[in-house]
Amino acid sequence: MSLKDRISQDIKDAMRARDKPRLATLRLIHAAIKQREVDERIELDDTQVIDVLGKMVKQRRESISQFEKAGRDDLTAIENSELDIITPYLPEQLGEAEINALIDAALEATGASSIKDMGKVMGQLKPALQGKADMAAVGALIRARLG
Repeated sequence: MSLKDRISQDIKDAMRARDKPRLATLRLIHAAIKQREVDERIELDDTQVIDVLGKMVKQRRESISQFEKAGRDDLTAIENSELDIITPYLPEQLGEAEINALIDAALEATGASSIKDMGKVMGQLKPALQGKADMAAVGALIRARLG
């Protein structure tokens, strides 16, 4: 079963269970997928759906940090609940040791020695880490090693 099919099935299950918060979030996911399909006139595969979900997770995390700074606990709770519903659809997140090993391999493969080479390293890592790690955190790790 593809990821899109699983999300559609979960929407039906949430409707049957009358789980309004879960249903609303699943519909947001479905709408984001459909929007990208319409915009690009393509049928998304699982990798592209994971990319959409990754962007949604990133948006939620940014919103949570902004709401926490503003002291809006009510909005933070809503974003956290949406994040809890979205993340199970993403692949298992890699641990820090695994990420560091991939960074080491990419640094060696690209011959990166300065911060100017960061684009090469990120370009090599992105396909392997897409949806499996927070790319902003990976970028910070690379910056620390090259800087």
